[in-house]
Amino acid sequence: MIISASRRTDIPALYSEWFMNRIRARFCTVPNPFNIRQVSEVSLKAEDVDAIVFWTRYARPLIQYFKALDERGFYYYFQYTINGYGPRIESANPPLENAIRCFREVSDRLGPERVIWRYDPIILTSVLDTEYHLELFSQIAGNLRGHTLRCVISLVDFYKKTRRRLSFLADEEVITEHHPAERSLIRELLIGIQEIARGNNMEVVTCAEQTDFSDIGIMPGKCIDDKLLTELFPGRSFSGKKDPGQRKLCRCVQSRDIGMNNSCIFGCRYCYANKSDELSGRNYTQNHFPDSPSMLGRYESR
Repeated sequence: MIISASRRTDIPALYSEWFMNRIRARFCTVPNPFNIRQVSEVSLKAEDVDAIVFWTRYARPLIQYFKALDERGFYYYFQYTINGYGPRIESANPPLENAIRCFREVSDRLGPERVIWRYDPIILTSVLDTEYHLELFSQIAGNLRGHTLRCVISLVDFYKKTRRRLSFLADEEVITEHHPAERSLIRELLIGIQEIARGNNMEVVTCAEQTDFSDIGIMPGKCIDDKLLTELFPGRSFSGKKDPGQRKLCRCVQSRDIGMNNSCIFGCRYCYANKSDELSGRNYTQNHFPDSPSMLGRYESR
């Protein structure tokens, strides 16, 4: 079993104490996000966990626990998002320079192959245009040179929650691949991203993208990647079975997510896991208990 920690929230940044308490307890509970009365118990015994994939924007609170995880026999790598949009779109993210510094520290501890940079999602508008993204991407890539080998990209998906949270962009022309006339702008951007990444010794892969960009050297990727896990941790076996709980275009292999929605306080306007920043803030301050088996509330297994 692969543990995803977590697509739904930033466990390393915000819930690392709870996570390590559950590692010591050797299990956690996760309510079904569509039916909270249905609660599952997830084993966190090292012998049951093939690997852990951490998703984060700021891993510093978890760094202190790397040694404990290693000593207990856990295998893990990071999907680490740094977009650098600033407070207009990422209202409470760590400052760009702090995020980069922490990324480099994690890489120095674990190795560049175990820290995947996510420049994701890409929001392309008449203001956040090709020039803006290429300048920003180049700045971040240059600072991460030698500290990662792979960059994951995707274009923003306009889920109902995301569309509502990005409604403040109504005065800007938003460019998506769903409009054929605008696809050339997207390709222009991705060609530029590929060239910058190559110059910094990084490969670029897409995440759950409908369009095939392999002709410009950008292949479809897997964020939870059985091939990468096999390369990182030789001698261990990982299933290549696609995760049926993810989107159709997602290529990730099967995992068990232990996070909960409406719990991240980083204020990303494109987030699909939060109904509102207010709800997430209340949950974080009033409904999180580090000694609980579940990340929010006190959900016991039945």
